[in-house]
Amino acid sequence: MLVPDVDVVARLRAAGCVFAEDEARLLVAAAGSAEELAELTARRVAGLPLEHVLGWVEFCGLRVVVGPGVFVPRRRTEFLVRVAVGVVGPGSVVVDLCCGSGAVGAAVVDRVPGVVLHAVDVDPVAVRCARRNVGAGRVYEGDLYEPLPVSLVGRVDVLVANAPYVPTGAIGLMPPEAREHEPLAALDGGADGLDVQRRVIAGAARWLAPGGRLLVETGAVQAEGTVEAFARGGLRAEVVSDEGLGATVVVGSLG
Repeated sequence: MLVPDVDVVARLRAAGCVFAEDEARLLVAAAGSAEELAELTARRVAGLPLEHVLGWVEFCGLRVVVGPGVFVPRRRTEFLVRVAVGVVGPGSVVVDLCCGSGAVGAAVVDRVPGVVLHAVDVDPVAVRCARRNVGAGRVYEGDLYEPLPVSLVGRVDVLVANAPYVPTGAIGLMPPEAREHEPLAALDGGADGLDVQRRVIAGAARWLAPGGRLLVETGAVQAEGTVEAFARGGLRAEVVSDEGLGATVVVGSLG
């Protein structure tokens, strides 16, 4: 194994990498030669997200494949997985909308064997990535519910959605790694950040089974608006959060 030298750490630190030592160790582990290490380091110093340089991200204890142009799942979204795992069981039908890399669905399946997973994303690059991550789950390319088989109508036990919820005006305030290297469609939620969420929520009741639930990750400041959208969609809503992760999820059920 290559040993990280002070030059790699120094270059990463000079490029603004806060956890330069940790990143250097990961780059060294990924490199098969000094030349490859130099190439990986150069890509990171140029501003490419570390996860895109490595080709994977750790999420809920899994190594999830990601690549250029694919949204990198955030650690706060592990809370969405925890909430989902608490309401599914073996044989449950789970649909992961706006699935991106498929990380949420993959983590749920990993924790609850026997879950029947369907995942959807509009981005063909993300769909190809998700198909590598979700194993036996089915991944569809299309706009929200549109590509799902009609046989799932009224049969979905849990719908999970980490739809984009960054307000358009705040995109420019995001770190360059996100706004320059992740797809805009995976970040931009419209003027108030809730445009895609509203569409997810409005269509949920048709697909949910009796007793089914819709779980939507949202921002703490937007939770009230998300709850209002649940009410308009005919769903009772409860807000749950994890302060440590800075995560907020709205849980909705029919009735």
